[in-house]
Amino acid sequence: MATIIDGKAIAQSIRDGLATEVKSLLSDHNLVPGLAVVIVGTNKDSQTYVSTKRKACAEAGIRSIDVDFPESISESELVKQVHQLNANPDVHGILIQLPLPKHINEERVLGEISIEKDVDGFHPLNIGKLAMKGREPLFVPCTPKGCLELLTRSGVTLKGKRAVVVGRSNIVGLPVSLLLLKADATVTVVHSHTQNIESIVREADIIISAAGQAFMIKGDWIKPGAAVIDVGMNAVDDPSKKRGYRLVGDVDFVEASKVAGCLTPVPGGVGPMTVAMLLKNTVEAAKRQIVPK
Repeated sequence: MATIIDGKAIAQSIRDGLATEVKSLLSDHNLVPGLAVVIVGTNKDSQTYVSTKRKACAEAGIRSIDVDFPESISESELVKQVHQLNANPDVHGILIQLPLPKHINEERVLGEISIEKDVDGFHPLNIGKLAMKGREPLFVPCTPKGCLELLTRSGVTLKGKRAVVVGRSNIVGLPVSLLLLKADATVTVVHSHTQNIESIVREADIIISAAGQAFMIKGDWIKPGAAVIDVGMNAVDDPSKKRGYRLVGDVDFVEASKVAGCLTPVPGGVGPMTVAMLLKNTVEAAKRQIVPK
């Protein structure tokens, strides 16, 4: 049976360490890391994610600056507000909760965030540096960073190993493939136009799946002993649940747990790590403001 990677426990230990670090920043430098969390409109999922992030900030001692706008805000007004946050010295990180309303160009708004405050890691300069050998971005996107943290903390060797990333989104697939390359893995990215996905996945020592397709990866797709990180978060009908559905990953967990060497559950695997990495990036951003004596 596979070792189950407990993302909740690993994330909690990271958050505990950050809380200690935040206390030191206050006592030694009179500095409190500040994260501005921007939400536009009343999307229920977005509000749930944002309240989780704000609660996590409070627990770690990070100041959460709540910035809520109505859905009707214009793109130019939102950009103006981002510029104000860029100029605010108490704000060390800016997170804009996606998706934004259809009349707002996400690319333009995200591009206006100061690279020094881009704790989500999606600024084109940060992604560009992530893609280049010998360059280091100021911030790495939170979910990919969390995936690699789970692998390293689980004792998985990346150097020289064959890694397959399922999915090529800007949020997970692309940046996690770049991170694996930086860690000297041999990386293949498969996507909706890839032929014979199953045979490619079968060769992998490490599988990171972010396809958004429930139970896509079966047990017989997995090489015995492989490390499997399941980023998928898919709702499937389940009348026995109060909500009428349950959340599952891209990987058939029951089958995979009989073959894989280690495996993340859904929920309780990657999700908690995303929030922990957001806090970590915010603390890093604050520490860069310290002027050496």
